[in-house]
Amino acid sequence: MVNIPKTRNTYCRKCRKHTPHKVSQYKTGKASLSAQGKRRYDKKQAGFGGQTKPVFHKKAKTTKKIVLRMQCSDCKQVCQKPIKRCKHFEIGGDLKKGK
Repeated sequence: MVNIPKTRNTYCRKCRKHTPHKVSQYKTGKASLSAQGKRRYDKKQAGFGGQTKPVFHKKAKTTKKIVLRMQCSDCKQVCQKPIKRCKHFEIGGDLKKGK
């Protein structure tokens, strides 16, 4: 379980100094229907003949790498930082009490 605070004091390239950054998790945007690859794929799939391109089935990974999206609180510049793989990820959860 990875727990990351909601704000992080880190370097901003635009301000050229350390500033507080608001941390969120990167999410993939909605796929566009007008992208060249999608148009090509749809054109090839149209009509008779079934599935024309290979469908991937041999999935090996069980997790994805987490990408942190950090936005500078001063200039609103966004930088992204990948961290290690994990099954459970949380932002701003309560910290564990001492062991």
